[in-house]
Amino acid sequence: METKQMRRQPLPCEAPPIQPENEGGSAGLFRRAVGYGVTRPVLVVALFTLVLLLVVLSGAHRSSSLGVLLSSRSPSKQVANGSCTAPSPAAEPPKDKFLGGGLLSAAFDEASCLSRSQSSLYRKPSNDTPSPYLIDRLRRYETLHKRCGPNTELYKKAVEQLKSNRSTGPSECNYVVWLPADGLGNRIISITSAFLYALLNDKVLLLDLPHDMGDLFCEPFPDTSWVLPADFPIDNRNWIFEKDPHSYGNMLKSEVLSNDMDIADASSLPAYLYLHLLHANDEYDKMFYCEEGQRLLRKFPWLLLRSNEYFVPAFFFVPEFEEELGLLFPEKATVFRHLGRYLFNPSNSVWGYITRYYDAYLASAKAKLGIQIRIFAFANVEFDVMASQIINCSMTQKLLPEVDLKDSAPPVIAGAQPKAVLVTSLLDGYFEKLRNMYYEHATTTGEVIGVYQPSHEEHQHTEKLSHNMKAFAEIYLLSLSDELITSPFSTFGYVAHGLGGLRPWILVRSDNRNPSCVRSMSAEPCFHFPPSYDCKTRRKVDKGSVVPFVRHCEDFFLGIKISD
Repeated sequence: METKQMRRQPLPCEAPPIQPENEGGSAGLFRRAVGYGVTRPVLVVALFTLVLLLVVLSGAHRSSSLGVLLSSRSPSKQVANGSCTAPSPAAEPPKDKFLGGGLLSAAFDEASCLSRSQSSLYRKPSNDTPSPYLIDRLRRYETLHKRCGPNTELYKKAVEQLKSNRSTGPSECNYVVWLPADGLGNRIISITSAFLYALLNDKVLLLDLPHDMGDLFCEPFPDTSWVLPADFPIDNRNWIFEKDPHSYGNMLKSEVLSNDMDIADASSLPAYLYLHLLHANDEYDKMFYCEEGQRLLRKFPWLLLRSNEYFVPAFFFVPEFEEELGLLFPEKATVFRHLGRYLFNPSNSVWGYITRYYDAYLASAKAKLGIQIRIFAFANVEFDVMASQIINCSMTQKLLPEVDLKDSAPPVIAGAQPKAVLVTSLLDGYFEKLRNMYYEHATTTGEVIGVYQPSHEEHQHTEKLSHNMKAFAEIYLLSLSDELITSPFSTFGYVAHGLGGLRPWILVRSDNRNPSCVRSMSAEPCFHFPPSYDCKTRRKVDKGSVVPFVRHCEDFFLGIKISD
């Protein structure tokens, strides 16, 4: 992968030389960066630079490929790569002894997942702590998962029942098997939704993880795994969709099942049901969101679920979930923030990438602005139009300073802390546009602006593990921003601002693009295609106006999102 860097601004102190086993780390790590400042005339630095130059010329310090970079197996050294005499998050002693205010279990070997204990060093403190009830429910779920998880006797017993192709009704261990759909952002929001569904129904969540997600996340539950075993008896999972004979919606449509049916003999039920919760599902599939549908589904010990949506908001319309959700999330718009940080801790490989990049380019910044850009084929926008919109948004909302086209701006103060702009996009044009603007012109405020882009893949390659590792690392880096500009309809952006607990500025998709961006009402993702059927009144309703804390999304008028 091509990497570039132009006149990187000086950090408060120079990074130490990269050891041979970490070649390509902070220096060769996706050098899409630019910054401007004053070089300190220190003899030691000059001598060091001369030696380093000789090494570079000899070919010993070429930028490593991403595969080499992510294959480094010295996480503790990786995290410390950017440390120096000035304060650095990785150099500080652990502050979060309670692992996210108790959100994360302490029953883990710290070395197996460094991000669990170190992530708090990279985030600003927040008052949005998880409720004691949520913490207790997570500990109880972990106990359930350990008792019923893969390779346990209860799991083996449940699998034997599944092989019989007949249901025995709900048992001691009941399962939701998540099936993948679409890109990484869609997968993360749908896993979060499936986990909350499992939590609300005392079910065990297992993930049918494809190879391209094999080394992204740490295991979230102690002494067990959430990965579906390879010998799971239903082996046609890649081809199970809405027309499958076990599809819940299909069986409702053909009247094999009905939500209000009184089932005295569970043996008449199939061994499992498939829940088709993709964006293009029909009204029969969406009966899943009705209370009577939930009661029927509890009779099945095995549920297979495929979704590319964040369907959490729909649970707030199910009466029997209201009290439980209120206890779990007193501040309703923190669902994804808490569950996302609980479930998706970066693996040591991904965490090494995140911390090396952060320490090299972002740690010294006085403020960090993330800009996430996604152009969809179904809503194409010309480059110049989008670039102007991004610049207008960032300047109108005072996220970035204006530039002085007459070169009459005040001089830059030597040693001033820069403001960092992190751009994530499949393309490199937007990065270059911002970089050149702040390279060719001074700012009217005298501020120093550094513009960075970790990668530009040109095309999405969800089927590749290396692509997804970069994508998740960039999502996580965006979540560490102070402010965030995101593209409409993008689940990549949803995950970034959801993990960060950030209310982003969303670029507006309209003819006149005025205003250029709007502030999101919350950090929650948008549920793009919610059900329009009201299960109580049995008629269509506007789900964005039923309760005050679920409203229409700013970036997609059909969608709904949770807001306080």
